Amino acid sequence: MQKWNFLVVFLLGTLLLNAQSNDAFAVRVTTDKGVIEGNYEVKTGLQQYFGIPYAKPPIYDLRWKAPQPMDPWDGVRQTKHFGPRAVQAAVFGDMDFRSDGISEDCLYLNVWTPAKHNTTGLPVLVYFYGGGNVAGDGSEPRYDGASMAQKGMVVVTVNYRLNIFGFYAHPGLSAEAPYHASGNYGLLDQQASLQWVHDNIAAFGGDPKHVTIAGESAGSIGVSMQMASPLTKGLIAGAIGESGAGINPTMAPVSLAEAEKTGEEFAQKAGYTLEQMRAMSTREIYEIYQESRRFGFPAVIDGYFLPKTLPEIFAAGEQSKVPLLVGWNSSEIPGMAFMQGQPYTKEAYQQKVKEAYPNDYGEVLKLYPDKDAGTIEWSATALASDRFIAYSTWKWFDLARKNSSQKVFRYLYSKKRPPLVDQNLASGLAGGTVRRDANTPPPPQPIGAPHACEIEYCMGNLPLVPDYAWTEDDYTVSKTMQQYFANFIMHGDPNSEGLPEWPAADAQSTTPPVMIIDVTSHSVKADNDARYQFLDKQYMNNK
Repeated sequence: MQKWNFLVVFLLGTLLLNAQSNDAFAVRVTTDKGVIEGNYEVKTGLQQYFGIPYAKPPIYDLRWKAPQPMDPWDGVRQTKHFGPRAVQAAVFGDMDFRSDGISEDCLYLNVWTPAKHNTTGLPVLVYFYGGGNVAGDGSEPRYDGASMAQKGMVVVTVNYRLNIFGFYAHPGLSAEAPYHASGNYGLLDQQASLQWVHDNIAAFGGDPKHVTIAGESAGSIGVSMQMASPLTKGLIAGAIGESGAGINPTMAPVSLAEAEKTGEEFAQKAGYTLEQMRAMSTREIYEIYQESRRFGFPAVIDGYFLPKTLPEIFAAGEQSKVPLLVGWNSSEIPGMAFMQGQPYTKEAYQQKVKEAYPNDYGEVLKLYPDKDAGTIEWSATALASDRFIAYSTWKWFDLARKNSSQKVFRYLYSKKRPPLVDQNLASGLAGGTVRRDANTPPPPQPIGAPHACEIEYCMGNLPLVPDYAWTEDDYTVSKTMQQYFANFIMHGDPNSEGLPEWPAADAQSTTPPVMIIDVTSHSVKADNDARYQFLDKQYMNNK
């Protein structure tokens, strides 16, 4: 049965991936910079435009500068293939790209639209990929916009600069910028793409006043920062966050002084001046970055894109006050990330808790109990996941519901993945798979839904990810989750007839509702928020 399921999924995926060349004719749209030509897919009824430039290529003198508006072009620009992805190493070997190579010239976006010749006012989804701000691309099949566009919206995926090219700060770069700061180029790219959408999406049948931004992991962190940034005011009408917010301890922004110091020390250790680095080739910059063994550079409180920390911005009510749908997965990372190889015994677990919380270990053991080995595995998984990304996402949820009159909805995605079709593969960190060799130890089996596994479900793209033996249950979950997301994008509320009711969170509630998304989805009252309130004090985000 599993082989038959795989065959069906593989054939469906192949048909969808090859539809562009076999079942399409050319269509043109006039943007504010010129005419582009994409494809009209007759089987899906969608127009698709891939590799649309939304800013000047950030190369030569524009490296490490905020994105600049495109110049107009003459003639017709072909937009039938995904543009290049941002320069990046194969950090997550499980990522699957359809992009046209790798380049610093990477500021392109993709549009899927169901619009007919007289369609106007469609809601818009803009999706930012994950990858720790060091990897990722809008061409990944799991982000494909066709399935969501068939729900009646325009879908946009966006490429933005990464790692040293997207987040490098330096005093010299700050001095030459008109806003007297540096770093955050990848976030400024995202904001520039939203400005492009505002200026152009009506030509694709979209409503520029009805734009919802969404993302997973680093993409979700980007959404939280766009929601906080004054530069994005008026460009978004809703936000969706899947596992991640830019709040301590998860990729929180640092001060400009700290970021500049880090950048200056990086250049000094590499043995180059900023002027020399500016003149280097892509290969040279890439190599000195790789040699440094850094995992990217942090976002910056630059006084321009981000004037303060996210908790400070939300607490002051200075964020974009729009509806928010936000959540995380039931087993973001394995408990072994906390146990560091130790067994799930009381002695080992208690020792790890005491090491992490020497002054509060008793309280931690109450919040993350140690009754038996099974309980300890869940507690260690919860603690590892909370410290990694769940707490920061909860804090975003908590700040939004308490500092805005807009509706806020929270979920916990809980569907475990089915087995892999090819047992020589193993699940990777970014949601895909990697090939195992004879020396690869078996990975820990997740007890719930791991990080990034929900993407293809919520976007309706199980057929484009053939590595897993999808079952009827998986398609049931995908249908439910995708419809919740589609409803929210279209109406600012995930609810509709035929779906379990998903209540919004009240600002004053101590047990705000959580939608458990699984084969049988249902809403429950939160019963474990005390652990997030404890971590709130630990990370000093509660002031």
